[in-house]
Amino acid sequence: MVPSFGQNKKALKAENEALKRELAALQARLDSLQASLVAVAEEPAADESGAVLPAVPVELSDSLIDAWYKQKLNADFQEASEYDMDAVHFTSKVSDEELMRRLQAMNAYITIPFNETVKNYMILYSEKMPRHMQAMMGRSLYYFPIFEEKLAKYGLPLELKYMSIIESNLNPTAESRAGAMGIWQFMYRTGKLYGLKINSFMDERLDVEKSADAAARYLRDAYSVFGDWNLAICSYNCGSGNVVKAIKRADGKMDFWSIYPYLPRETRGYVPAFIGAMYAFHYAKEYGLQPADVGMPAKVDTFEIRRNLHFKQINEVVGVPLETVKLLNPQYTHDIIPGNSGTCILNLPYAWTGPFLAANQDSLYLHRAGELLNAQVLKNIEESGGETRIAYKVREGDYLGKIAQKNHCTVAQLKKWNHLRSDKLRIGQILYIYR
Repeated sequence: MVPSFGQNKKALKAENEALKRELAALQARLDSLQASLVAVAEEPAADESGAVLPAVPVELSDSLIDAWYKQKLNADFQEASEYDMDAVHFTSKVSDEELMRRLQAMNAYITIPFNETVKNYMILYSEKMPRHMQAMMGRSLYYFPIFEEKLAKYGLPLELKYMSIIESNLNPTAESRAGAMGIWQFMYRTGKLYGLKINSFMDERLDVEKSADAAARYLRDAYSVFGDWNLAICSYNCGSGNVVKAIKRADGKMDFWSIYPYLPRETRGYVPAFIGAMYAFHYAKEYGLQPADVGMPAKVDTFEIRRNLHFKQINEVVGVPLETVKLLNPQYTHDIIPGNSGTCILNLPYAWTGPFLAANQDSLYLHRAGELLNAQVLKNIEESGGETRIAYKVREGDYLGKIAQKNHCTVAQLKKWNHLRSDKLRIGQILYIYR
C-alpha cells in the first residue's frame, strides 16, 4: 500500500473536506441512478457471507464475469496469508550457516541481514507454500522484465521487483481492504499524485506498465528522503510519515532494525518478507520449485486504439479468448477501451497479432456496437463513476456496524443508501451496498 508523502495536519483537514464534497456528489449521482436499477428478486440467492447480486441490466452483466475472473486470480493470495508470522517459528533442514552463506552469495545491492525474523520468511517462501511460489514464478516470467525495465529507467536496484510479490503476489487486479489496487497496490490519491489515470472507464493502478513506472518513481523519491533502501521499501508500505516517527522514537537511528519495534505491526514483516521472497526466487532450484504454466504469453504486442472498443468485439471477431484480453488489459474496468476519449493501448499475445491486423477494422468496431457500446451503456458507466451495487441479505446476528465492517463502508453510508431512520434490522431484509 502506497501512502502520500508529507501530509501534515492542515493538509489532511483540507483533504478530508474535499473527500466529503466528493462523497456528497457521488451520493447524489448514485441516488439518481437508484430508480433505474433493476430491482432484486423478492428472495435472491445469498452466498455464505450473506451477499447476493441483484438482477442487472444487460449492459452491466459483464461485471459478473469480472468478479469470477478476479476471484480466480485471487486464489493463490490466500495461501500466502495463512500463517501468523508473529506466532510461528519455522525450522528447516538447511542449517543457519548455509542460509547465511546463500544470502551473502546473492550479492544483492540492498542490504539483507540474517536474523530469526528473516530466517522465518526465508523458510516460508522457499518451503511452506510451493504451489503458491510456483504460480508466482510462472507469472514473473511475464511481469519481471517489465518491472526491470522501469527500475533501470530510473537507475534503481533491480531487486526492488520482488516488492511486487509482497504487495500483490503478482495479481494485476489485487485489491486490499483499504482500497489499494493493482500489482503495486496504489491508493487512489497516491496513484493520482504519480500521474495514474483513474476514471469510470479505466484505472491505471491496474495497468502493469504504468503502475510499475509510478512505483519506481515513488521508490526513487523515498530513497532521496531516507538514503537507505530498506527504509525506502518500508515507507512504501506504511508511508514516510510513519517511518519518520519510528526514526524519532529510535533516537534518530536510520536503519530498519533499529526502528523495527516502532513501526506499525503490519509493516514490521514487510522487509523480511521481501528478503524471503527474493531468497526463494534465487534458490528455487535447490528447493525443487519450477515456474508453473499460468497461461501468461511469452511475448506481447501493443496496439494503439483510437475508437471505443469492447473486449467482446475482439473476442468474437478476432477470436482472442476473453480471459486473455482481460488478463493483459486489466486497467479497463468495464471491458471497454475508451479510444474515443484519447489514444489507448491494447495488449495482445504475439500469436494473435496477425489475426488482429488481418481483421476488417470496420467489421471489428461495428460488431454488436449498438448493444455493447450504445449511448446508454456509456452514460450509465460515466454517471455511476464506475461503482457497482450489491444486495446484502440480513442474517441472524447481523447489525449495521458488523455489516459495514464486512463491506468496508460506514454505518452512515448504509443508512443513507437504504433510507434507514433507525439502526433496527430484520432477518431477511435486503440492504443495498455501493462499491
